Amino acid sequence: MKRFALVTCAVFALSLPAFADAPLSQEEQTKATAAASAWGCEGGKWEKETEATGVYEVDDAKCKDGANYDLKFNSNFKLLSITAD
Repeated sequence: MKRFALVTCAVFALSLPAFADAPLSQEEQTKATAAASAWGCEGGKWEKETEATGVYEVDDAKCKDGANYDLKFNSNFKLLSITAD
């Protein structure tokens, strides 16, 4: 019985949709780059979270202090967080 329950749970877990981040559209990329630039950061890899949060994230942006950071912006490109990478 335990084996059946374990197999059932595994099948259920594998059938759930995976949440993956999506690339930005050209318009979003333009706005996102401008928002990061306003904070003195450039480069990095941009993604839009698909969990219905509307959050845009850039990984490994190089900022004016020479360090790399991860930046998160809301759907209006207002800064939510900066995390040292």
